[in-house]
Amino acid sequence: MINKIRNWRGHSFLALPVRLYLGYVFIAACIHKIASPADFAIDIATYQILPIILINPMAIALPWIELVSGAMIILAFRTRTAALMMAGMMFMFTVAVILALAQGLDMSCGCFASQGAVDEDPISWLTVLRDVVWMALALYVLACDRCPLGVDRLLSRQKRAPN
Repeated sequence: MINKIRNWRGHSFLALPVRLYLGYVFIAACIHKIASPADFAIDIATYQILPIILINPMAIALPWIELVSGAMIILAFRTRTAALMMAGMMFMFTVAVILALAQGLDMSCGCFASQGAVDEDPISWLTVLRDVVWMALALYVLACDRCPLGVDRLLSRQKRAPN
């Protein structure tokens, strides 16, 4: 039964809009973080999870990882790797938000704008739900995407071409 579901031909075409959506979300999320790593470092510090020594390296590295994984999943280049990276980040973000909620912190998530920005909503259980849905979408791509359109397909065709 599971193999029948997993091997359904429609996944290739259903996964395409999911891949494009996830790529857009991750690229949109990284823009303000890349432009203003100092503000993002403050957002990270507000969660009170990481040791101070790790906050700046995380504020610098994480947005670039989001950008690379977003571009990879849109282009269908190493799609499974990108989906796994995204699912891992979403798990990490979900845990961070749950811990912040458990501590009663009144803060924004820092996902798409810096702390105190007008367009950034405070964290809530809806933030957790949104992150879990995005994680599930990434896991769906990881498990079911066959990449009929993208760089992975082009590379696999080149490998199979006779010399």
